[in-house]
Amino acid sequence: MEGKIALVTGASRGVGAVAARILAGRGADVIVNYRSKARRAEEIADDIRRTGRRAVAAQADLTDPQELASMFAIVRERFGRLDLLVLNASGGLERGRDEDYAMQINLTAQTQTLDLALPLMPEGGRVVFVTSHLAHFYGERPVYPAYEPVAASKKAGENALRSRIPELRERGISLVVVSGDVIEGTITPKLMERQSPGLLAGRRKQAGRLPTVDDFARAVVDAAEDTGLKSGATVFVGSTEWETSEVKPAVPDA
Repeated sequence: MEGKIALVTGASRGVGAVAARILAGRGADVIVNYRSKARRAEEIADDIRRTGRRAVAAQADLTDPQELASMFAIVRERFGRLDLLVLNASGGLERGRDEDYAMQINLTAQTQTLDLALPLMPEGGRVVFVTSHLAHFYGERPVYPAYEPVAASKKAGENALRSRIPELRERGISLVVVSGDVIEGTITPKLMERQSPGLLAGRRKQAGRLPTVDDFARAVVDAAEDTGLKSGATVFVGSTEWETSEVKPAVPDA
């Protein structure tokens, strides 16, 4: 990662924040994208600068095309190129959002972010899409009812990105997907617990151990750095085995 320029979306907390710090520790300059947590993002950027790497906290709601374009203008002005795009930001369980928000953030925003990144990415660049087992296996495995809108939309986002692999290959850019079990300490399981009390404890019992934020963030950075991974590869973090008694089968839209 030495000398590489990396943009991590949704990097003001959780997996994105830890991944940004690990990338800097491995020699990358980092754009720390955030939607609303400016103080947290600036703290992460400050931490990165103290390591001797360059960093900028870049605000953009990825569902807002103007904010997205403004963020990439900053990337172009400050860094001139982008070697790594980590598509970590996601959502769909928040209260008070439009009914189609999950698709906006997990599908449309992902492809629009890629569209704006590509003109800045040289040959050898990499895109890492961060997802969950519940989404990656949507339609094949059970899914918690509370998570279904997210699973369906993230699966749609992954499929849309995978459809771009031939185009990316022509540019010399690769796409890798990193999929995780329920992650200890992230916001999504906490939101799911509101509708399904005991979900975390139940999944922990099924899996034996759940990956931590640090485990998952490290896997994301390893996937970004591993030149042996072919475009389209999927890296799994944590158990992919699921008991069917506590969740219902996913039924994707026809």
